Amino acid sequence: MTGLVEGSLLRAVPPDARATSELGRYLDWLRERRGLDFPGVPDLWRWSVTDLSGFWGSIWDFFGVRAHTPPRAVLEAERMPGARWFAGATLNYAEHAVGHVRDPGQVAVVAYSQTREPVELTYGELADRVGRARAGLRRLGVGRGDRVVGYLPNIPETVVAMLATASLGAIWAGCAPEFGVRSVVDRFAQLRPTVLLAVSGYRYGDRDIDRRDAVTAVRAALPTLRHVVHVPYGPAGADRPPGAVTWSELLATVEPLAFEPVPFEHPLFVLFSSGTTGRPKAIVHGHGGILVEHLKNLGLSWDLRPGDRLLWFTSTAWMLWNTLVSGLLLGAGIVLIDGDPLYPDLTEQWRLAAQTRATLVGASPGYLMACRRQGIEPARRFDLTALRQLGVAGSPLPVEGFGWVHEQFGPDVLLNVGSGGTDLCTGIVAGSPMQPVYAGEMTGNLLGVDGQAFDEAGRAVVGRLGELVITRPLPSMPVGFWDDPGDALYHATYFARYPGVWCHGDWIRYTERGSCVITGRSDATLNRGGVRLGTAEFYRVVEEFAEVDDSLVVHLEDPDGGPGELLLYIVPAGGVTLDGALRDRLSTALRTGLSPRHVPDAIHAVRAVPRSRTGKKLEVPVKRILLGLPPDAVASRDALLDPAALDQFVPGGPAGRAA
Repeated sequence: MTGLVEGSLLRAVPPDARATSELGRYLDWLRERRGLDFPGVPDLWRWSVTDLSGFWGSIWDFFGVRAHTPPRAVLEAERMPGARWFAGATLNYAEHAVGHVRDPGQVAVVAYSQTREPVELTYGELADRVGRARAGLRRLGVGRGDRVVGYLPNIPETVVAMLATASLGAIWAGCAPEFGVRSVVDRFAQLRPTVLLAVSGYRYGDRDIDRRDAVTAVRAALPTLRHVVHVPYGPAGADRPPGAVTWSELLATVEPLAFEPVPFEHPLFVLFSSGTTGRPKAIVHGHGGILVEHLKNLGLSWDLRPGDRLLWFTSTAWMLWNTLVSGLLLGAGIVLIDGDPLYPDLTEQWRLAAQTRATLVGASPGYLMACRRQGIEPARRFDLTALRQLGVAGSPLPVEGFGWVHEQFGPDVLLNVGSGGTDLCTGIVAGSPMQPVYAGEMTGNLLGVDGQAFDEAGRAVVGRLGELVITRPLPSMPVGFWDDPGDALYHATYFARYPGVWCHGDWIRYTERGSCVITGRSDATLNRGGVRLGTAEFYRVVEEFAEVDDSLVVHLEDPDGGPGELLLYIVPAGGVTLDGALRDRLSTALRTGLSPRHVPDAIHAVRAVPRSRTGKKLEVPVKRILLGLPPDAVASRDALLDPAALDQFVPGGPAGRAA
C-alpha cells in the first residue's frame, strides 16, 4: 500500500465482531453471569487490571477450569514478586488438554515433516497415547517433581511426552535437536533429569542430519539419568542408543488416563533464556498460571475455539511451541511442522495453511517481509479462505509489512501483531477481533496486563520511548528460576530496576489511544547525543533497500560522553557489492528517515547477521566482541543459527575493529 504511515487506520472493527468472536461471547457472559456490562475492549481492559480477582476469577469460570480442590481465593497476596494466585487449588494442565475430550473423533494434531510422511491424530488417539506414555514413564520410575527432558523435534511424540509428563506432576523441559551438545547440557544439567527422550537424527530440507553422537555425549554429561527413551525418527531412526527404551516399549501398556492433582504453582515445564549472554536461565512455569493465561490469550485474543486449526512454525526450543500445544486447551487442532520452514521455497507454509484449513497462522516479521520482497501473493495462489487471523511475533513488523498483509488478505483477516516472551510464556501486547489495527503499531495491552512505559525515574510516559514494565501481577509470571536460592537471580532479572514492578527489557512507546510500538531490546538502544532510538527503527530504513538482505547496528558508547561510534553491518543481496554509492544512499536514507545523529560512522558488509535460534538479532553480544571480549565469552555457539557468525566481528576480522 502506497502512502501508508505509522498510525494509519488499517482495519476498523467489523460490525459483527462482538457477535462472532469468543471475546464477544465472554463480554455477553460477563453481563449475564456477573452483571458487568462493558461497551468495548478499553473498558473491559481497565476493569481487568483494576479488579484482578474479579477478572481472573471470571477467566477461571468462563473457560470451565476443573479443580480437584477449589481455591480459597483468586489472589491472596497482590505483590510482585510473590503474588499467590488461586491458593489451595489443585489441578492439572494435561487434564484440560486431553482429559475431557468433547469429540474423540475430532482431529487434534496434524504433523508435517521433511523426515517422514504426515501424521494425524484425533483427540481420542492423542489421549490414548498420552495414557500409554504416562504408564511407560511410571514404569521408569517417574513421579511427581521428577524432571523429564526431550531432545526432540516438533513432532507428535513430543506433544505426547510433554502431556504424559505433566499428567504425573513431573516437570518437562525440551531442546530442539539442532542444538549442539554444549547448549543442551547447559540447559538440561541444571535440572538433574531422570529420563531423556531423544531422536537419532532428522531431515532438514534436503539434508540428513545425524545426531547419534550428540545423543551419546548428552547422555554421558547427565549423570542423574536413569533411562533414555529412543524415538525412532530420521535416517538413523532405527539405530537406538545401547540400553535405551524404545518409544513402542514406552507405549506398550494401556492404563486408564489419570491426572495427578497438583497445586496451582506446581512446576509444569521449564523454559530457557537464549543463552547468548551467559548460562541460560531456567525459567519455571506453573500448571495453573500457564493454564489460565493460555485459556485467556488463545481464547480471547487469538479467538480459538473447538474445531479451529492453529498453525505456527516453531521449534521445541521456543515458548511458542508450548503455546501451540495449548491450542488443545481450547479444543482446536494444532499443526506441527518440522524441518526447514523455507523448503523447498517461501510458499511452503502458505501451502500447508491451505492444506490444513488453518484458521490462525503465525509467522515471523522476517518471513512476511521476505514474501513481500519476492512478490509472493499467498491469498491469490492458495485457498486460504478458512483463515481468520494472522499472528505475528518475534520482532517488530515494519509499516510496510502491515501494508503487504492488508493488500494480500484484506479486512476479513485480522493482523494480530504481538510481543511477549519466554519469561511469561505469553503475550504482553497484541490485538483481538474487537479492536482496530493501526499500521506499524501493536493494538495494545492484553487483558489483565497493566503494561506501561517507564522513564529512568520510574514515571509512566506516553508518546515517547521508555522501558516496558508490568505494574500488576500476572498468573503466568514464573514460579521462579530453577536452583535459585532465595530467588536472588529472579529478583535481579525482573525487579531490581523498579522495585515491585516487572521490568521486561523492551523499549516501547505507547500512544494516547493505548496502541504501542516496540523498537527493540532496551539494552541495545542507540543513544547518540541524547536522542535514543530503537534498533527496529533503524532496520526498517535499511532493510527496505533491495540490495540489503539483512542488517545489524551497534552503538559503542564513548565513556567520556561523546557521540561514540555507530556501526552498521549489512548482508548484501545476491550479486550486490557494498560500494561507495550504496554507502552514500544508506547514509542519506538514515539521515532523512531518522536523524543526522544516526548516520553510521562506518558501514561494513558481513556474510550473515548473528541470530539466536529463535531468530533474534544479537546486537549486545556483537557489541561486547567489538569491545574486546572473545566470541565464546559472550554467547554459546550452539545457541546460534550460524555458530560462525560471531567470528566476523573479532578484532582484525572482516567486520572487526582494528586489531
